[in-house]
Amino acid sequence: MSTSNRLIVRGACAHDCPDGCSFISEVENGKVVDFYANPDHPITQGWLCAKVRPYLDRVYAPDRLQYPMRRVGPKGGNQWERIAWDEAIDEIAQRWTEIIDQYGGAAILPYSFSGTLGMVENMAASNRLWNRIGASGLERTICDAAATAACKHTLGGKPGMDPREVRESDLLLIWGHNPSSTSPHFVPLMREAQRNGTFVVVIDPRRTRSARAADLHIQPNPSTDAALALGLIDLIFAAGRHNEPWLETHTVGWRALRERAAEYPVERVAQITGLDETVIVELAERWMNATTPLVKFNDGIQRSQNGGQTIRAILALPAVTGHYGKRGAGAFYSESSVVVWNGEALGKFSECPPQPRIVNMNRLGAALTGEITDPPIKALYVFIANPVTSTPNAPKVIQGLLRDDLFTVVHEQFMTDTARFADIVLPATSQLEVDDVVKPSGHRHIHFNKAAMQPLGEARGNWDVQRQIARKMGFTEAWFDQTNIEVAREVFDATRRTNPWLSGIEFDDLVAKGWVPYTEPDETSTFNWPNLNFGTPSGKIELYCESMIPLGVDPLPDYVVPIEMVDRKTDELVLVSAAAHHFVSSSFANQPALRHKEGTPALEIHPTDAANRNIATGDELLVENDRGWCLLRANVTEDVIPGCAVTTKGYWSQGSLAGRNVNWLTTDVLSDLGNQASFHSNLVRVRKLSPEEFEARLADNGVELALTPA
Repeated sequence: MSTSNRLIVRGACAHDCPDGCSFISEVENGKVVDFYANPDHPITQGWLCAKVRPYLDRVYAPDRLQYPMRRVGPKGGNQWERIAWDEAIDEIAQRWTEIIDQYGGAAILPYSFSGTLGMVENMAASNRLWNRIGASGLERTICDAAATAACKHTLGGKPGMDPREVRESDLLLIWGHNPSSTSPHFVPLMREAQRNGTFVVVIDPRRTRSARAADLHIQPNPSTDAALALGLIDLIFAAGRHNEPWLETHTVGWRALRERAAEYPVERVAQITGLDETVIVELAERWMNATTPLVKFNDGIQRSQNGGQTIRAILALPAVTGHYGKRGAGAFYSESSVVVWNGEALGKFSECPPQPRIVNMNRLGAALTGEITDPPIKALYVFIANPVTSTPNAPKVIQGLLRDDLFTVVHEQFMTDTARFADIVLPATSQLEVDDVVKPSGHRHIHFNKAAMQPLGEARGNWDVQRQIARKMGFTEAWFDQTNIEVAREVFDATRRTNPWLSGIEFDDLVAKGWVPYTEPDETSTFNWPNLNFGTPSGKIELYCESMIPLGVDPLPDYVVPIEMVDRKTDELVLVSAAAHHFVSSSFANQPALRHKEGTPALEIHPTDAANRNIATGDELLVENDRGWCLLRANVTEDVIPGCAVTTKGYWSQGSLAGRNVNWLTTDVLSDLGNQASFHSNLVRVRKLSPEEFEARLADNGVELALTPA
């Protein structure tokens, strides 16, 4: 479309957020001169989040990478020379070919995650080339793996719903989730429901933006949510308010669950969670008296070592009262499993060698420093990810990246913490410069993102770069010639043939309109599990789940103390790394205006814990454990509970005090289910620094320490 001299281009936000907003770019003489939300989209509704609203500042940032570069100094030294694209592609192909000849394809590891959620730039680019090479697979479990596994074992899939149905809920539990910052377009729907009588409860150790708007805020100790859920279930059974006919028909193991829940009387739950017994009883009564109660959770709550069982316990709550299958009731996690892209079309698995092994992304540091040896990882290719900033146990990751025998390529928009340790850095496109299909996880619409401008400088998209490498390596498959549009069409059409949610949607129509709603299948309404046919082996909700026994996990939901907290010392605090309001993980954290709004990296600490350490707001703090340390500024506040400290994730190390962020402290021990990262099972010691100690710590740039003990 065009208006006067401007071209109007519809796009879709592909950043890692459930909202997946629809936006419009206005282009004049090849430059995007205006960028705003699509007023016609039923979820976006004409407004964008604080992160994406100033997106042109990111696209045209003066420090954006525009040319390929090769390292000329020591690793991590940030010394570069500009090279041509042909030279970069030649060197990558040559080095990889030599590595494959000596060690096999498994010695090459691609590392990617969610810098974009585009079907082509993420999913196809994370599969096709690497499958053809026979490279190591990456177990991408840093975000939602524990919850995904728990949902699969319990319900057969993730519970989703049209978010607008929250207006039909009479009780909403937002559990370990802060949609005001991480799913903002849900908030107006929640507030509308609240104005119409929905009682909103936020369960979170921290008083978040969402908690401030709730009718009730409950603050349990971190990682004790499974005990709270089981305690609520016990109170429901004890009161005889469970739905026995429903449980008999639609669940497996409800009597065993009742026995397990009986191990969590309110007195014990209060001791574990730190909550008053009256608070627990009141919450149980509210759930029992509700007609359409809904529990909404997202990824933060399952990022602990007991995260899988925590989600299973929460999922059991609506089952006990028989609320799955009702509009506005049950559980709401994600819409991402409504449409799952056709794997063969994405990855061309049948035309490629078998995957030789899988490396867990949360243990990247361990993998690079000797945990994997047969063969060792000799080449690392990083795109749409920033592991030095976002991966657990950052000192170990940096130690691995400093290996002289590791050839690292980073394809990025900016010189990230990770890019600084690369041998070759390649400039990447933004979402305004590539065509792609975007599938939001928070609502039921499919989007097409149309490129609004030519790539800035010499930037290239993920798929474009990878198919050029493929040709240089001598791969002759015709699908390496496909453009983004051609890949998207192939995958979309292959998926549509078997998925009724896409029936009747033509790819060309999607491209022309920019977004279309999913097609509601005849047998499916807009609510969860309408026919109560669950995707488990039994077709029922498996409260007792035999498929968990081979995994070494209790087949019943249970509360297990995280390993790191078993021998917790009196001077240790549980550190929770909360989502930022102005960053998406580490994306946007380098933009000066957004960083200014987010503020200086701080540690929220309760007045009792602060007094015990002689800490006042504004003090410079050393936060440390056996993995590493970082410097944070004190914020003494009753927004957090005693024994718990909170900081914001996403800050880059290179812009943080002493070159460290919170992931210099986080553990790379995996969760109970799904091999998930356990960021919140993290104990730290905190003390105030004298001005002299603070200055001495500032002198470290964050690279040298990776090679020395904490």
